Amino acid sequence: MSGLKVKRLFNGLIALALFMIAGCNIQGGTTTVSIDSIDAEEVLTLDSDADIFQYDGVIYKTNIDWVEELSLTKDVQIGEIKTKNNANTDFKDGMSNKLPVGTKIFSTKERGDILIVESEGKINKYLAIVEG
Repeated sequence: MSGLKVKRLFNGLIALALFMIAGCNIQGGTTTVSIDSIDAEEVLTLDSDADIFQYDGVIYKTNIDWVEELSLTKDVQIGEIKTKNNANTDFKDGMSNKLPVGTKIFSTKERGDILIVESEGKINKYLAIVEG
C-alpha cells in the first residue's frame, strides 16, 4: 500500500472511532441513543386513519407493510392501554385511538423499536414513529 492509502485508512478509522464514541453513551451496561419522537398530532395529520398508541413518550403505529412481514417473537408484557382517545391529538402514555382499554403491550425479542399488541384474539405489530 502506498503511504497515501495508509494515511486515508488511518484517518477513516479514527473518524469512525470518534463517531462511535460521540454517538453512544454507555450507562449501566446498556447503550442509549437519543431519538426525537413525533407526537400523535403529527402522525394523525399525515394519516388521519392511523391506528396508534403512546408508550414511554413514543407514538407507535401499526399497518406498516414491511413491519407486518417481519417474523417477531413476543417477549414480556411491558404495559397496557389505559385510556382511549379518539377525540383529539393530546396523547399520554398508555393511550390509544383505536385499541380498547386493557389491551396488553409486549416487547419483542428481536427489535426494540417494534411492540406487539394482543387485542380481541388478533396480534398486531406497532413501530415506534421517530424523526430521523
